[in-house]
Amino acid sequence: MNENSGRTPSPGAGPVTFWNRDFLLGIFGFFCLYMAVSLFFLLPVFLKQFGPRQSQVGLIMGIFSVVAITVRPLFGRMIDLRGGKPLALAGIVVLLVGVPFFHFVRDAGWLPLLLRAFTGIGWGISMSASIAMCSDLAPADKLARSMGIIGVAGLVANALGPLAAEEISARFGFGGVFDAALLCLVAAFICIWAVRPGARPQEEEERGGGFRDLGGVPLAVILIISAMPVLHGAIRGAIIYFIAIFGKSIAIDRVGAFFLVFSLAAILTRFGTGDLSDRFGRKAVILPAALIIAVNLFFISRIQGRPLLIVTGFVGGIGQGLIFPALSTYIIDFMGRRNKGLAISLYNSLFDVGMGLGAPFFGWISDIMGYRRMYVFAGVLLLAATAVFMAKAPVTEKQQIGEVPYVSG
Repeated sequence: MNENSGRTPSPGAGPVTFWNRDFLLGIFGFFCLYMAVSLFFLLPVFLKQFGPRQSQVGLIMGIFSVVAITVRPLFGRMIDLRGGKPLALAGIVVLLVGVPFFHFVRDAGWLPLLLRAFTGIGWGISMSASIAMCSDLAPADKLARSMGIIGVAGLVANALGPLAAEEISARFGFGGVFDAALLCLVAAFICIWAVRPGARPQEEEERGGGFRDLGGVPLAVILIISAMPVLHGAIRGAIIYFIAIFGKSIAIDRVGAFFLVFSLAAILTRFGTGDLSDRFGRKAVILPAALIIAVNLFFISRIQGRPLLIVTGFVGGIGQGLIFPALSTYIIDFMGRRNKGLAISLYNSLFDVGMGLGAPFFGWISDIMGYRRMYVFAGVLLLAATAVFMAKAPVTEKQQIGEVPYVSG
């Protein structure tokens, strides 16, 4: 097959290159889906006109993530059985049904709460299904690289969504924001509908190996592996939620540059080195990535001015750019390629749980120790957890079908 033809080979062969027609359509569809959700990051500004309590706004915004976290594992197995495309389309339909009703919101009461919960169902289904579908459209031996590239689409949408919402609301009001989200969802539906299904994970597993039965894996090992995305989510939350307050406490009023270079470094890293764990093994990348993040947390605790703030943002982005494709793909390998949809759903849910729990936990730590020692504590915690993971978690890429399902790493 011509590498640039963009055609999907016969079942089981998998595409030769990332840049085939269907992968690009899938990625753009995922980007549009993420944009539609990111536009709603400014919903609190819309709700503010109704004079709500902060707790009301927090509940309306938070229930979206809570519902999404809950439904992802429930639909993860269905993604594996039916494929990512039909579930992605179904989730987008749920969003298409719910978003127009935001035009009828006139207070911060039950209607926006119900709509956020309803659209959280659509997001929880469509996000995981879209990621699974896109990864099926990429070369099977480049799974980590494909996960990194898919993540870049989400990072870019995550950055552009709030900026676009600010501009649209300033020109057309929040009705324009809701309409823009609807247009993004229509574009996502069309792109994903036009995608031709890729190789199913069952065929991929014949080449990639992996755990098909976790019955022989000690519970302690499962808990250690599950703790890694939770911890990384918590630490990511500690950085995102507290860096601005920490900056103000040391007379750095503007920290936007930190987030800008963080996102830029994460994107560049995923494009440049996203396939490292495909070539050298998952744990061989997870270890240095975790070390980079941990050491960077120590440097964050030493920030005195903007130069080091920007440096730590860039280094943190490198660590995040390395850890996501390696750790998410490790969990896919651990659970088996045929359980890819369930593995992706669980990873995203565990990471989001960490983000949710990390804010109050590290907030409590900062109340006791202060922000600087909080970041040192987070770095030590990450080092300890990574040491346990490296010692006890199996080396998944050595597993082949028919072998004993648990081999200590």
